[in-house]
Order: sequence, then structure tokens, then C-alpha cells
Amino acid sequence: MSEQENIVLEKSKAFALRIIRLYQYLQDDQKEFILSKQILRSGTSIGANVKEAQCAQTKKDFIAKMYIALKEAAETEYWIELLF
Repeated sequence: MSEQENIVLEKSKAFALRIIRLYQYLQDDQKEFILSKQILRSGTSIGANVKEAQCAQTKKDFIAKMYIALKEAAETEYWIELLF
């Protein structure tokens, strides 16, 4: 499966771009500096871990990297809940 056909990779990248825009909005318009940095870090890490999983050496390595992406998604959800 090529990268262009990988829906998880595509969606995690699109999510990261939205997170970056959210970070810029929070910093520039809302003057929020603590939670915005946490969201930026965890929200962009999801796609980075999914991308890294594509180069996994073993099935176990792939699962471990995807699980890290899942944990980053849960953390991002937490920061978004705090913003609300």
C-alpha cells in the first residue's frame, strides 16, 4: 500500500495541519501559551508516529509505534477538553 492510499497517514497529517492552525490561533489571538504548546506537541506527534510505523522492522515494532500514536491522540483529546 502506498502512502497515498494510507487513510490513517492521510488523516493524521491533515489533523496535524489543523492542530498547527489551532496553535497559531491560540498563541496569536487568545494569548494562550501553556495548553497550546501541549496540543501542538501531542497533536503533531500522532502523524509522526504513524509515519514512523510505516518503516517498522517487525510487526511488533509496527504495533508499538501505532500504539504510541494512539496514546498521543488520547493526550491531545485531553488537552482539547481542558481548552473547552
